[in-house]
Amino acid sequence: MKLLVIDVGNTSTAVGVWRDGRVGNVRHIDGGVDETRKVLDALAARGDFDAAAYASVVPRKDAAFRRHFKKAGIDFIQIGWRDFPLKLDYPRPETIGADRLADAAGAVERYGAPVLVMDFGTALTAAAVTADRVWRGGVIAPGFPLMRDYLFERTAKLPRMALGSGKAPKIGRSTEEAMRFGALVGYRGMVREIVAQLKDNFNENFKLVATGGFAKWALKDSRMDFSIDPTLTLFGTGLIASRSIRSLKP
Repeated sequence: MKLLVIDVGNTSTAVGVWRDGRVGNVRHIDGGVDETRKVLDALAARGDFDAAAYASVVPRKDAAFRRHFKKAGIDFIQIGWRDFPLKLDYPRPETIGADRLADAAGAVERYGAPVLVMDFGTALTAAAVTADRVWRGGVIAPGFPLMRDYLFERTAKLPRMALGSGKAPKIGRSTEEAMRFGALVGYRGMVREIVAQLKDNFNENFKLVATGGFAKWALKDSRMDFSIDPTLTLFGTGLIASRSIRSLKP
């Protein structure tokens, strides 16, 4: 099975090709829907696709992508909780973000359960799947961009710090270094506490999996035993959509 896979986030959109469980031709687009559609058209021109598998946390963009694929003659599958391959122990599953469902499904398929998957994007999200393959819930906390932007917008003298590269200094000896220390060291402390609390709450030795644009930077030299998986969300999106397609075939 061959799918176009799309993950629409708050800051950027990731697209790629999912083929029999492998993800390739990944692109990250910081622009809007028009820029993303140009990339999708270039990928679609490379061969026949069974469908477009779509995960989004930005509902206002959904209709534009749906129209695009209808015009292109490609089936459009927007993944959601009804297609999720694991049991959901959650009061209102319809409120779970599609990216979190994709992360959890992909993590269980690639790493097994119990697993705790954390997505380091605009927000930091976590999803916990216990050994019985039940999605128990998750965590949502501010991500690096939100923390950075809040400091910049709500203070008079703090600059808008660059994100995604550089190490934490021994201690801040300038405003920029002080902010970098607070961002990286403080953030890792938050991640450690979330992991420790969830392990205690469920009495599970979770495998730790990380994805998202800031995962590698945030966890470098952290001495936390995370597997960093940059294509996890796209993989999980394709996985959920492919099972949905198979279930509909006679």
